[in-house]
Amino acid sequence: MKTPIFKGAATALVTPMNNDGSVNFKRLEILVDEQITEGIAALVICGTTGEKSTLRYDEHLKVIETAAKACNKRVPIIAGTGSNDTVYSVELCNDAESVGADAFLMVTPYYNKTSQKGLVAHYNYVADRVNKPIILYNVPSRTGLSIAPTTYKELSKHPNIVATKEANGDLSSVAETKYLCGDNLDIYSGNDDQIVPIMSLGGIGVISVLSNILPNQTQNLCKYFLDGNTLAAANAQIKYTGLIKALFSDVNPVPIKTAMNIAGMEVGSFRLPLYEMSEDKIEILKEKMLECGIKF
Repeated sequence: MKTPIFKGAATALVTPMNNDGSVNFKRLEILVDEQITEGIAALVICGTTGEKSTLRYDEHLKVIETAAKACNKRVPIIAGTGSNDTVYSVELCNDAESVGADAFLMVTPYYNKTSQKGLVAHYNYVADRVNKPIILYNVPSRTGLSIAPTTYKELSKHPNIVATKEANGDLSSVAETKYLCGDNLDIYSGNDDQIVPIMSLGGIGVISVLSNILPNQTQNLCKYFLDGNTLAAANAQIKYTGLIKALFSDVNPVPIKTAMNIAGMEVGSFRLPLYEMSEDKIEILKEKMLECGIKF
């Protein structure tokens, strides 16, 4: 049995920006501290929500380093290091480790994509060349490629491949993955609207967008389930359904950054090609924030 990187909720943290579009590192330090104070179990830095795709290589590493120093080993720092270039991923993993990353989140190769055999070769190549555990990331809506349960079974044999962030939306596939992999692969929900359903199939938590603005509540939702209080977990899942839907009414991380700014969390804007939400969507977002007790 492999040791879990974390149990509960990990925040896929936004990367705060200044007015000129540069990274606001001071604000990043504050966000990290606030998240940990609120009880979050881990932090994912430079994932999709952290705008990894528009960070330069030097920025990417500095964001990870800044978060790791602010965290000071209080919770695991998981660095987004996935790429459609296998050799580049190895370089990024090793550099991320050198600046403080405790684990890696690696999305499937995108655009050029690959076959299922190619996925096995890609991830094993990286896993053979890194020293920290890897969380696979399956999000076919963005990449056009999905990890099959049988592929998970093969990948789970590698000691450095310990978990997956599953965002394919297919609960039957999640059940089959759990059946095939057992304790060799931890499963985290990659969708905030499926935390309880995936945990009911053996998942041990979530990598969350919602927890950027509700860290304590998202962690508690997971804790309820892990402690056996499934009714409380289900009620929390249902309570936040409207807000979760609003947070994905536009391209992530546009809505969550908008919500955080509305709530006075000062995370700035986002880099093009991401663009501002329409006013009608912002009004719905505000309504759902108030519904969940987020004041502004």
